[in-house]
Amino acid sequence: MLTIHAAPLVLPVGAAPVPEGAVLVDGGRIAAVGPYEDVVAQSPRARVRQWPGVLTPGLRQWHGRWLLTRVYHPDPREADELGTEPITDFECEDDARWAGSVRRGLQRMLAHGTTHVGGGFPDGVRQSLVRAGLREVADAWRLAPPLTGAPGLDPFVEGGDLSGAVHGPLVVGGSADLAAFDVPDEAALVERGGATCVATVLGGRLVYRRR
Repeated sequence: MLTIHAAPLVLPVGAAPVPEGAVLVDGGRIAAVGPYEDVVAQSPRARVRQWPGVLTPGLRQWHGRWLLTRVYHPDPREADELGTEPITDFECEDDARWAGSVRRGLQRMLAHGTTHVGGGFPDGVRQSLVRAGLREVADAWRLAPPLTGAPGLDPFVEGGDLSGAVHGPLVVGGSADLAAFDVPDEAALVERGGATCVATVLGGRLVYRRR
């Protein structure tokens, strides 16, 4: 299926920004990146998804292993007892409860525009990662930039700028891993971070959409 993802500003990374731009997705691959009118003319019957703000490559979370194996992500039903924020070094011997934390952690990563997650993971965590559709980055800890504190869910905390936070550029033939953020430009995105994400696309599939 052909789908056009359009936004007031497309930031391919490695190429010039495209005002009123669009990305054409054919199945799980990028078929075109360019001005919206040109992309629509190329595939006039494609389904169109219009997003506010900017459209970028999906983001990369370097410290996924730490965030999924050493951080507990509370269930909303636990809010009165534990709050809603992730808890570091949470003691829990209940495998089912911890598996729920992993699933919620992955959903929160998707809600920050993350498509690629640093591993390696224990088998149980890797299975949840695969089911969620996220892509594992092998040996990420060897490549990750130094931390000044504990990792957070927002990849911009570690990546600094857009090029340091994304998994790679949007290129024709590449995997359709995208994220849309409700900000006016790149500077605002870097300042306000991944919490402004409104949609995440993995391999052409819409896996997160802000309600």
